[in-house]
Order: sequence, then structure tokens, then C-alpha cells
Amino acid sequence: MSKKLNIFLFLLSLSISCLAQEKLSLREAITIALQNNYDIKISKNEINIAKNNANIGNAGMLPTVDGTYTNGGSIQNTRQTPVTGEDRVIRGARSTNNSYGADLNWTIFDGFTMFANYDRLKELQKQGEINAKLTILTTVSDVIAAYYDVVRQQQLLIAADSAIDVSVWRTNIAKTKLALGRGSKLDVLTAQVDYNTDTSNYIQIKNFLQIAKVRLNQLMVRDISSNFSVADSIDVDKGILFSKQAEIAAQQNPNLQNAFINQKIASLNLKSIKGARYPAISLNSGYSRAKSTSPTGFNQRFAANGFTYGVTASLNLFNGFLQRQQERNAKIDIENATLNVSKTKLDVNSQLLTAYQNYATYLDLVKLEQRNVDIAKENLDITMAKYRLGSIAPLELREAQRNAIDAQNRFIEMQFQAKIAETTLKEISGNIDLSN
Repeated sequence: MSKKLNIFLFLLSLSISCLAQEKLSLREAITIALQNNYDIKISKNEINIAKNNANIGNAGMLPTVDGTYTNGGSIQNTRQTPVTGEDRVIRGARSTNNSYGADLNWTIFDGFTMFANYDRLKELQKQGEINAKLTILTTVSDVIAAYYDVVRQQQLLIAADSAIDVSVWRTNIAKTKLALGRGSKLDVLTAQVDYNTDTSNYIQIKNFLQIAKVRLNQLMVRDISSNFSVADSIDVDKGILFSKQAEIAAQQNPNLQNAFINQKIASLNLKSIKGARYPAISLNSGYSRAKSTSPTGFNQRFAANGFTYGVTASLNLFNGFLQRQQERNAKIDIENATLNVSKTKLDVNSQLLTAYQNYATYLDLVKLEQRNVDIAKENLDITMAKYRLGSIAPLELREAQRNAIDAQNRFIEMQFQAKIAETTLKEISGNIDLSN
């Protein structure tokens, strides 16, 4: 009676704590993760950096203006010997020099290199956005897996609790039979051992449930000790078509999009390098003001100010064949980028087909295990009725009980794996529903 009371109190306390827990939906878990996840915040900062870099000034299209200021002097002892007359000796002669000004330089043509650089910066910005999307997809996929792992452990806990119920019922029957002289002490002891085994399994699953919650809290970047309850079932999208996912993946898969961008960047890099074959033309202008004093000079005071202007043109005539070498290497980079696009397409299609095969297989297994659960439950009900009447041995009841629990556990596991396969399939295609 004390053991049953302890179990009752334990389950009662568990029920009370569940009532006090936060009810967390998958949508809420994803929303919290998107707001708090460190990787997503870092990727957003990297997008901002790429946006800041993608400007015409960074591409070299705008003029540069440099201001200068110089202030200095000297103290010298001098001796001047003229052709006629006496030497002129000056001690501690102080000279000063002060100047300031501004210089403007504007490259107005560099063989279209600046335009290629600007396009490359914009492509890098797009790449940053795609990488951020990849981070979001990965995070959402991890949250979905972690969330349904909690659901799985919760369902396994319920199944383990039902096993304890059967073991308690069996122990009571064995004790009643022993009291009536129709049973044996061995049956009672065996029933108690099986009850302890089921209780141990329950405690272990409860621990796995808490670990799964810690993992989900970690992904949501909140207090890892926060307790909550989740949905009581695993919902699997059973209407996914491979042809539709393949079509979406060709347009939205982040890795494939990155490969196309890298191919374009390689082409722009070649265009930038070829710009060195053209002359570079720049405008320059400036204003300066200077004044100086020199007690030992011909002019003891000097002052000047004014503007300067001009046009500079330069053309690389020969640089040791480096230009040709750089262009050849750039063309090889384009070829590699093109090969990488083909390789990425093959990889994505392979991953997509594998994920879809897993998805379809697990859907079939879910149907099969659902039938097994119904059969095993019916078999357990019949076996329990026969055991109550004393027409079967305890070992047969325990076997039926194990079959029912194993069937239930396999059904839960196949549902979870089907959900993981579904999520992986949508992640590869870049088509995870962020709202869920």
C-alpha cells in the first residue's frame, strides 16, 4: 500500500506541476528562437556590414579629398662667408614653416573596374542575406526537431506510466491469489521485480524529457531551467510531393543560390582585372597656403597661396606578364565556379531525394506501427482478462505487456522520425514554414 501511495503522490505532484507549466506551441518556440538566437543575431549584423560596404564610394566611384597641415621650424647656428667682406655669424637663428591645404583626386575612368567592384559588392550583400536565411532555416529546423523530441519523450513517458499501471494491477492480482491460496510467492516477487523495472524505465524517460527541454530552451536562448508543456501529438505533413520540393529547391536552396552568386562574382572579378588594360584617367585639384620665416635666407619672410589643377592619365604598358597571368587565373576561377554550381545541384538533388525516400518510408512505417499498436493493445486486453481468470501464466502477461509497450514506443519513434524527415526535406528545399 505504501508503494502505491508513493506512486499516486508522485503522479499527483507531476500533474499539478504540469498545470502550472507554460503551454508552449511550436510557433511560439520558433518565434522566441528567431528573436533571441545568437547565430541569427550575428548573421543579421553581418548583413548590415555587407549593406554598409555596398556603396559607390567603396567601389572607387567618388573623389577623395585629403587635408594637410604642417607646422615646424628649426634653430640653427650659422656662419656665412661671402665672396667679399667678413663672415656673417648668427647663433640661435630660428626658422619657421607653416602650411595647410586640401587636395582632391577623382578617378573618372579606370577601365570599368569601379563598376565591376560595385556590382561585386552588391552580390556580396545578396550572399550575406542568403547566408542569414541559411542560418534561420538551420535554427528553425533545430527548434522543430528539439520541440518534437520533447513531445516524443512526453509520449514515451505516458506509455511508461501505462506500463506501471499494468504492473501494479498484476501485482495486486498476484497478491490476491496468494491470499486466497491459489497463487505463489514467486508470482508476487516476479510481479514486483517487473514493477520496479517499469518504474526505473519511467524515471529514465523522465530524465530524457528534462534534457530535451533544456536543449529546446538553449535554442530559444532563455533560462535553460524554464519548465513548460508541449503539444500532445506529432503532426506530420503527409502531402509533400517530391516534384514540388525539387522545383522549390532549384529556386530557394541557399547553397545553390550561393553557388550562383559565386559564379557571378568570379565573372565580375575577371571584368575588374581586365580594366587594367585600359588607361586610368583622374582629375586632381588642390588649394594650399604656406608661409615661412628664415633669418638666414635671402628672403627672410615668404608667403604663398593658390589653387592647383590638372588631369592625369596612366596606362600600364608592361608589368612582367602579370596582367595575362591574372586574367588566366580569373578564367580558371570562373570555370571552378561553374563546376561548383553543377556539383551543388547534384548534391542538393541527392540530398533531396534521400530525404524524400526517408520521409516516404517513415510514413509507411507510421501506418504499420499504428496497426501494430491496435493489435498489441487488443492482445494485452485479452491476456489481462485471461490472467485475471488464472488461465495463463504471468510470463505470458509480461510478454503481452512488453509487446504493447514496444509497439507503442515504435509508433512514437516512427512519428518522430517522419517529422524529422519532413523537416529535413523542407530545409533542403528552403521551404520551411516559419509560422508553423
